[in-house]
Amino acid sequence: MKKRLSRVGISMLLAFTFLFLLAACADNQPAAPAVGEDGEVNEVVIGVLAPLTGPVARFGVAVRDGVMLYIDGFNAQGGLQIRPIIFDEEGDMGQAVIGYHSLVDQGITALIGSVTSGPTMAVVPEANADGMPMITATSTHLNVTVDAATGRVWENVFRSCFIDPFQGTKMAEFAREVIGAETAAVLFSNDIDYSIGLMEAFVERAGQIGLEIVATEVFAQDAIDYVGQLTNIAALNPDVLFVPGYVEHVALIGPQSAQVGLDAIIIGADGWDGVLDIMAEGQRSTLEGSFHLTGFTVEDETPMVQDFITRFTEATGSPPDMFSAQAYDAAMILIAAIQRTLADGYLPNTPEFKAATIAHMAATDMTAVTGHITFDQYNNPQKTAVIIEFVDGEPRLWGTF
Repeated sequence: MKKRLSRVGISMLLAFTFLFLLAACADNQPAAPAVGEDGEVNEVVIGVLAPLTGPVARFGVAVRDGVMLYIDGFNAQGGLQIRPIIFDEEGDMGQAVIGYHSLVDQGITALIGSVTSGPTMAVVPEANADGMPMITATSTHLNVTVDAATGRVWENVFRSCFIDPFQGTKMAEFAREVIGAETAAVLFSNDIDYSIGLMEAFVERAGQIGLEIVATEVFAQDAIDYVGQLTNIAALNPDVLFVPGYVEHVALIGPQSAQVGLDAIIIGADGWDGVLDIMAEGQRSTLEGSFHLTGFTVEDETPMVQDFITRFTEATGSPPDMFSAQAYDAAMILIAAIQRTLADGYLPNTPEFKAATIAHMAATDMTAVTGHITFDQYNNPQKTAVIIEFVDGEPRLWGTF
């Protein structure tokens, strides 16, 4: 015989179902803004994507530390508090996308990150679809802010670092105009978007200004032996060797270039920043006289920069590098935009808040630790490049270019 539910049982079942559905719906809603008794928003949640483990963790840790130094200083002033949620994306594009959605589920209303170009570009379309304000401190590839397929600008995405084409172009011009080079070789990785973008810009500009490219050699991202490529390059005796790589590559290429007797001035870009710190003292001389472009130097004597250097060193035990400085600036830019959006009367986690924050970021006009920053029509910063020369085993400010 079939049993029937009593009216009480049916009512209880319906009530339970309603509460279950209500709870399920609530789980999918963004976190309510933290509003004080005075009606003022007193907390804004932002996400930070960075590789804190894995092959590029060094960069991720530097970016995290720069971001946190600014946030901690901002929060110490009282009033509005910024609550960062940090996700370790391990330098992996898939993990970066997973991390982004995890941060969204936790109620972020803006994003700093990621650190290298590949993971950042994997996240950008997702963030754009959400209208999420986003700024990266260190992702330099051209297509971080521009859709490669359509040429459309990703209007929600900004950066506080130079782009690859700018750096590659500048270093070709530096080689020709300052060093006086007539011939150049390039040693790059075809596994790294950063390296490819720099190489392409360098070669293109070299062709326009009469700098002959006599060799183009390739290395794998995880390479430790560059002797074969360097031997081929040395045989052609170029005036300069352009190496658009990261510190772990350059730290090996320097000694191995000396091993094969390469007689060329080695030049590079901001991926070199801090390379001497990971080289044995006896190896540093192999990069003597090399030059690289960067966005920051501890030799900048302006009070704002020196204050940043002092506070960063006290907080971490080490002086800042370009990555942490650009991260500090990225946090400064984003939080300033958030403050202006709150002053407009918008509440976090609303489409209006996100759109207004994006508009305020686009209108940035401020002096930060890496220089005075405005954004062009592609959401790339307009600022002066710094050239570092290695002298007596130490990085020295050559000047601006």
